Amino acid sequence: MIAEVAKALGQTGGVAVIEAPTGTGKSMAYLIAGLEVARFQKKRLLIATATVALQEQLVQRDIPQYLRLNGIEAKVALAKGRGRYLCPRNLAMAANSLNDSAQMGLAGMDADLAIWIKPPAARDKQTLVKLSAAFDHREWDGDMDTAPEPVSDLVRPMITTSAGGCTSRKCAQFMVCPFFAARRAVDDAEIIVANQDLVLADLTMPGGDEGGSGPAWGGIILPRPDETLYIFDEGHHVAAKAIDRGTAEVYMSLSARQLSRLGRQVHAAYSLTDKESIGKLSLDKGDEKLQQLSHALEELEREIRLGWLPDPAEAEPMYRGSLGQLPGPWVEHAQMLSGFTDEIQRWLNAVRRTVVEMTDGGPTQEALSRELGIALERLEKQARCWRAWAASDVDDAPPLARWVTLTADQQLVCHASSVSAGGMLGAVLWGNASGVVMTSATLSAGGNFRGFADSVGLPDDAVCLSLPSPFDLASQARLEIPAMRTLPDAREAHAEEISEWLADNLDWDAGNLVLFTSRAKLDRVLQKLPIAHVRKVRAQGSLGKSQLVAEHIADIEAGRGSTLFGLASFGEGLDLPGKLCETVVITQLPFAVPTDPVGATYAEWLESRGRNPFLEVSVPEATRLLTQYCGRLIRNETDHGRIVLLDRRVILKRYGAGMLRALPPFQRVIERTA
Repeated sequence: MIAEVAKALGQTGGVAVIEAPTGTGKSMAYLIAGLEVARFQKKRLLIATATVALQEQLVQRDIPQYLRLNGIEAKVALAKGRGRYLCPRNLAMAANSLNDSAQMGLAGMDADLAIWIKPPAARDKQTLVKLSAAFDHREWDGDMDTAPEPVSDLVRPMITTSAGGCTSRKCAQFMVCPFFAARRAVDDAEIIVANQDLVLADLTMPGGDEGGSGPAWGGIILPRPDETLYIFDEGHHVAAKAIDRGTAEVYMSLSARQLSRLGRQVHAAYSLTDKESIGKLSLDKGDEKLQQLSHALEELEREIRLGWLPDPAEAEPMYRGSLGQLPGPWVEHAQMLSGFTDEIQRWLNAVRRTVVEMTDGGPTQEALSRELGIALERLEKQARCWRAWAASDVDDAPPLARWVTLTADQQLVCHASSVSAGGMLGAVLWGNASGVVMTSATLSAGGNFRGFADSVGLPDDAVCLSLPSPFDLASQARLEIPAMRTLPDAREAHAEEISEWLADNLDWDAGNLVLFTSRAKLDRVLQKLPIAHVRKVRAQGSLGKSQLVAEHIADIEAGRGSTLFGLASFGEGLDLPGKLCETVVITQLPFAVPTDPVGATYAEWLESRGRNPFLEVSVPEATRLLTQYCGRLIRNETDHGRIVLLDRRVILKRYGAGMLRALPPFQRVIERTA
């Protein structure tokens, strides 16, 4: 793996995809090769992970160990988004507002600029006071993940900020801002660790220097892509996260209400700046533009409600355009909305810039700068949706998914999304970055990388490598497929039989992990288990994941049995070596939900081209997930145990044989049905 990482990163635009099972030592491999190549090329090494747990493992354990064993020094930085840091301006505004208990906002300020959306609890007031003191006395660096006090869901968004709400160098708190202090540390670092969402956010920001040089994308939050060597660990998440970056949605009723609030904030901005015209628009003309947009939203909502009658029997009603195509009148309204939104964005940018550049505007200026910036972010999200609804799809490429949902409170929500990450990654990553390595324990379906390559638009010259497990899996683990009478399609009967099998065959005095593909089936099985066994179950959702695992470990170490019931997130990244997990039960094959509008649109497109989406997408992805779930059992050279699959489709269906061949070489025990 060291050799392949070095070769890929050593050539400009090189790409390697490396499947490295548990125990390979992949973080050590890419650190050894990556830092050497980065130093030789005078570039930076950026490691992007999907989970906070792996980020912490890299920063606190793996990277320090690598540096110590090699006797070298390197500056290391953990890069996080703005929302993971305190905003000192917002903290000061929130803390100062406590002095005005009647207003709970800034003195003399309109309610639309008030800090609190509801009166704060005593605990929230204490939190603000303690955080302010800790930050002012330099006892806390402003990293929200290490806040000295628990921060409630009400307080957190009040004392952090998004990019839209930030005024950067114009802010009076700029020099003490934790986010920009962290940015400076990133600028000085040789090794940067970040989450994949932040890396993709940076890559999708228009780049380029003022003179027009530099890459077209990226390099705004993180180093320029052409000066960076990228390692995407947990690389199987990249495609889904890239698709999420391009997803847009508009809550119709909420958007109309927010426009009314925005209008009042704009009035306050014109009054504060004492301007008759901003961005070539008088206040009256600006009001007309906002009314125009509000009216267009109402017209589209009326058109949708006339053209779509949701089925009252559906729990979550949805209208999805076949092959992404929506009714003509909806598209025409979206085209108008796109134009109106673009005009208002240009005008509002000018309004906010005028407010930000004022001198001595006081608390009202700070609040308006924040609120107008947040409003611009909301408008951009709306604009993305309307552009997607109005656009024509590219020939010979998958269409956009376009759909409408109805919430429980009867609010219409308009959605749009790419169905493949290939186009986006092709534009911003492949060929833009100096070099890229993607790695994970599970990327292929039994060594076949076609599914993964399609999902990320992998360049044709990329190297794909599947490494063998360093463990003796044939002697350490056994794969059992019991003679189940029912298949998962018979939901109630299958849940009943799962409960029976668990009650009769699981060692309830040992450590076990039982994985489900749906919350409904997990709950149903739990209801049917004997109460004596239920008392030994820790089900996902009853407590936080870390607390559930900690209690599970404590019981096993105390000699008591414990069984974890979990969904997909428990099938990945859960490290339970030795006695902590001696049996993994997989209740059914992890096929994707067929009602997902993104997957359904992509499947339709494949079918329209004479291809088979089930065999090309569904089976490879389910195989990869099944392999990943199996990987929860053997975590080191001394582990032993069994994996039990309670789904006979792997024996009865034609695709099952390929899935079994793709699994690691466990000993197989397949029971015959009577």
